[in-house]
Amino acid sequence: MGASLNNAFGRPLSDFVEPEPQLNQVMASVRATRQSYTLRDLMFHVREKPGVGRAVDCHVTALDTDSDGPLMLEIQDNTRLERINRENALMVQHDVTRAIMRQLAHEIRNPLGGIRGAAQLLARRMAEESLVEYTRVIIREADRLTALLATMLGPGTPVRRESRNVHELLQHVLRLVAAESPDGIAIRTDYDPSLPRLKLDRDMLIQVFLNLARNAIQAMGTDGVLVMRTRVLNSFTIGGVRHRLVASIEFEDDGRGVPAELGENIFFPLVTSSDSGSGLGLPLAQELVNRHGGLIEFDSRPGRTVFQILLPIDL
Repeated sequence: MGASLNNAFGRPLSDFVEPEPQLNQVMASVRATRQSYTLRDLMFHVREKPGVGRAVDCHVTALDTDSDGPLMLEIQDNTRLERINRENALMVQHDVTRAIMRQLAHEIRNPLGGIRGAAQLLARRMAEESLVEYTRVIIREADRLTALLATMLGPGTPVRRESRNVHELLQHVLRLVAAESPDGIAIRTDYDPSLPRLKLDRDMLIQVFLNLARNAIQAMGTDGVLVMRTRVLNSFTIGGVRHRLVASIEFEDDGRGVPAELGENIFFPLVTSSDSGSGLGLPLAQELVNRHGGLIEFDSRPGRTVFQILLPIDL
């Protein structure tokens, strides 16, 4: 909970973690019935460490028969186990997503080729230049979609790793999204100056950052705060591989949050809560980060959503 014994002694639990309605309900029930109860998979959000959640099991016991008597809370921290399970699920989801998207590529490429070829033939038969321009638009858009498919669905272009300051990339993205954001949106930075340069593909990571920043702004609507945060994590595991140092890049917003019914499937293709969204942005972002040996995780509830990019640091 980010507090020493001396600092915590005698103070209410709510001083250290945000109130959990589910826990309060269980405590009230135990007070009334004097029957012990174990609450599993509870998420404690630590006040002293914004953005830090602890996954816990909490066993509530009445210490005597008096309805106003004290309760004992035994808290078991399962954060590491919960994170490993979530990470394994994300890796399995990513493998399934790859297979689905490759099949989509096969189905989409063929008609795209036919559309492009028909537009070329049509252009040759047209004498009026203004009409030929329409066929050029069709050809350009078909080529654009084909290139997008090649990036998303095929084996992909190789990662062109260069030593980069990730904060420069984030500032570039900040300028882009600030120009297109509503006036009520504030963008703040919380950078860790000790973060070393990373070996990464600039274009790929900018695409990832743009996707997450724009999703956050869309979730907030016309007003809110987007925080772009970086940290260095020590002795951290990604996909079963332990790394001495890992870069954590977070996009936190205070919007409506990811709908509960979409949470477990958010990285699958075609899953979106937006009427105008394609449902391909997050799967693409996960794929591009995965090519760097990393992973995207998220934690969401109304008023606070964090998408976290984890990238190994190779010094």
